[in-house]
Amino acid sequence: MNTYYLFLFYLITIIFLESYIKLQFKETIISKGQLLSVIFGVLFASILYSITTSFGYNTNVWLGGILILLLCMIFASQLVYYKLFRTFYITYSAGKAGDVMEFAGIAISTIRNNLISVLIVFLPLPVYMVLQSTNLLDFSSYNSTKVYLLILGVLFHIIGLQIVNKSRRDVNSPYNLYYNIHQPEFAIENLGLLTYMRLDLKRQLLGWTPRNIPEQNDIMEYLKLTSSRNDPNRNEHIEILDTHYNIMDIDFSLATQVEHEEKTLALHNYFSLIKPSMKNQYTGIFKDYNLIFITAESFSHLAVREDITPTLYKMVHEGFNFKNFYTPIWGVSTTDGEYVATTGLLPKTGVWSYAESKDNLMPFSMGNQLKTLGYDTKAYHNHTFDYFERQLTHANMGYEYKGVGNGLQIDDSWPQSDLQMMKKTIPEYISNERFHTYYMTVSGHFRYKFGENDMADKNKTLVDHLPYSDSVKAYLATQIELDRAMEYLLQELEKKGIANRTLIALSSDHYPYGLTLEQMSELSGKKVETNFEMYRNEFLLYAKGMKPQTVAKPASSLDILPTISNLMGLEYDSRLLMGRDVFSDTSPLVIFSNRSFITDRGSFNSETGEFIPSGDFVNSSEGEIHAYRESVSDYIDSKFLYSAWMLDTDYYRKVLNGE
Repeated sequence: MNTYYLFLFYLITIIFLESYIKLQFKETIISKGQLLSVIFGVLFASILYSITTSFGYNTNVWLGGILILLLCMIFASQLVYYKLFRTFYITYSAGKAGDVMEFAGIAISTIRNNLISVLIVFLPLPVYMVLQSTNLLDFSSYNSTKVYLLILGVLFHIIGLQIVNKSRRDVNSPYNLYYNIHQPEFAIENLGLLTYMRLDLKRQLLGWTPRNIPEQNDIMEYLKLTSSRNDPNRNEHIEILDTHYNIMDIDFSLATQVEHEEKTLALHNYFSLIKPSMKNQYTGIFKDYNLIFITAESFSHLAVREDITPTLYKMVHEGFNFKNFYTPIWGVSTTDGEYVATTGLLPKTGVWSYAESKDNLMPFSMGNQLKTLGYDTKAYHNHTFDYFERQLTHANMGYEYKGVGNGLQIDDSWPQSDLQMMKKTIPEYISNERFHTYYMTVSGHFRYKFGENDMADKNKTLVDHLPYSDSVKAYLATQIELDRAMEYLLQELEKKGIANRTLIALSSDHYPYGLTLEQMSELSGKKVETNFEMYRNEFLLYAKGMKPQTVAKPASSLDILPTISNLMGLEYDSRLLMGRDVFSDTSPLVIFSNRSFITDRGSFNSETGEFIPSGDFVNSSEGEIHAYRESVSDYIDSKFLYSAWMLDTDYYRKVLNGE
């Protein structure tokens, strides 16, 4: 019997690690995917057994120890990454370890603060050493046993695939996660971490096309059900300028006749179905204005307070006040957050989308749009200039770009000061006749701990009186630095006499995941719901002298680019963006990475499978509600797929330049 003890040890180790990682992010080991992670684990265990019984005895013993160590390291690294970024890393990010190592200090601090959890992950290693020393594990080479166990592993894998194939086709079902979508948290919960990483590696190396491609009928059904031009569920009246659309002269029917590449042809057909948004009374109200566009690290509406962040408070309440705005988090947190806000596209899962776009034509970026009109376009980041390859991506987006290391001199601190960045950079563009400047800030970066965050320490006395824990105070102190930067910016614009013709747009890259749920609830004054409310945020859109307005329609960071383009009266094609002009007649749609969504007719929680209708839609029949929910989910699937294919095919270059 002890011939099989080694195999059983590997299998039990895999089950233990899979269960423990679920416990860390789901706070339970009881999940609908537990059975599948065990079934798929049999093949992994049989492979480990085969490897460690293929050589001499001593070599097998050492190999076993090394493989157990590597296995534990994989789970430990994913655990630490999750504790840092509230998501799991992808194979692509592992290949960019040089960039990620810039956060080595924070990672070490995270390990120190979660030391017991990390050590538990490595428990299989001393157990292995004890069992090996007592000769309970047999490392002798039994070719027949090896073959039997490999056959067993393959059979269990086939059984697992059968379970996957027979499962329901819900949004985040095992079937969809295995074949159609890339969503780490749900994949690990439903399939197991090892299976998720295997699929991720396979997709990275071999490419990947989902098994279920959205059909034209599904897209047309959504457009039919959500036609908002006569939609009684619209939250606000928008005056439409009839016969005028935000559209460019593109003949998709002609394009499909000459195109032979499959993905590009599918994109032509898809966009030919999409209705362009009509221009409205907000079109061009900021035409010829200067534009300052800011992605603020970990900014949150919870930090907007009249007492400690008065400038941010002023901009919210004297500009457009978005009451139902969301900043979803994506697979590669900050860079994906930037990508969504500055391109109006959804990020492709499994890669760094911004880095992958560096050689693509990006005509609708604000840098490229305004540079074409003669604007001076600059971009700045007060951290390492080439992190996430920004020196390449931002140049491609139409900017003359500077960060720390290629022209921007910022004091050596962690994180660096947003206020100092403003003081250093404003003189470089403020005297130009027309300018557009993009900033990616860093002062709001975690960790939120006094003594370990220079911006928190700098502003500590300004938050000492607040009735919060030290971590919450430290977070607010970092946001004070952003507020002081905005105060200085407004003062300089005022001195120059151009404040009333400069539009400022500010949004976050993601919610402040450096705070725990309990700390965010503490700051909010109530328990924060994790599927929707966690991602609620502010979008600051402000110009001095404008009439303050409240915007109640659901919106998200995906909508920023088309909204600004419309407000500035730019020529763009609304069909070719995945977001929408917030002020248009297009039905609102807030998309989250787990395929949950919010519209003006309700919200769908993909974790629970529950759709909650709102407004007049609550009076609709169960059949109508179900049809609507499924239609929106199908449409969202198409947006994720075609947005990824736009990145893959350099679609803008093909459809606009005919290349």
